[in-house]
Amino acid sequence: MKTKTLVLGIGNTLLTDEGVGVHVLQALESELAHFPDVTLLDGGTLSFTLAGPIEEADALIVVDAANIKARPGGWTLLKGEEMDAFLTSNRKTSVHEVGLADLRAIAILTGHWPEKRAMLAIQPQTIDWGEQPTAAVAAAIPPVCAAIVEQIRAWQHVA
Repeated sequence: MKTKTLVLGIGNTLLTDEGVGVHVLQALESELAHFPDVTLLDGGTLSFTLAGPIEEADALIVVDAANIKARPGGWTLLKGEEMDAFLTSNRKTSVHEVGLADLRAIAILTGHWPEKRAMLAIQPQTIDWGEQPTAAVAAAIPPVCAAIVEQIRAWQHVA
């Protein structure tokens, strides 16, 4: 059985590092072109409309700027329950109207929170007007992309 994977990039690309999730998606487009069961979705600043695509996915990878108490551009891969704990304990204030924790709650209520799930959280340096990430955060994009591809491959081999 094929695993339908949703890669959800979150962020506002008008606010420098806040948009890193969307910038990662753009960088992944060509790398994931040969993965037929992977969907890249620009989640922008989030809304309840994302509940549907999350519910339809067998696997979910979220990419977002988050305060992970690291140096700017530092990133971490949170999987499964580790991701859940981060989302529920780290209600970050942001321009996002609906938080990931809220989308998680909706998916759990409907019985569709993907068992295979991961989050790549990237430490922002600056969240201010600007259409490109800072150099430190931009430097994180290639290794984050590689980690996403590696995670998708691992899930596809297990499925």
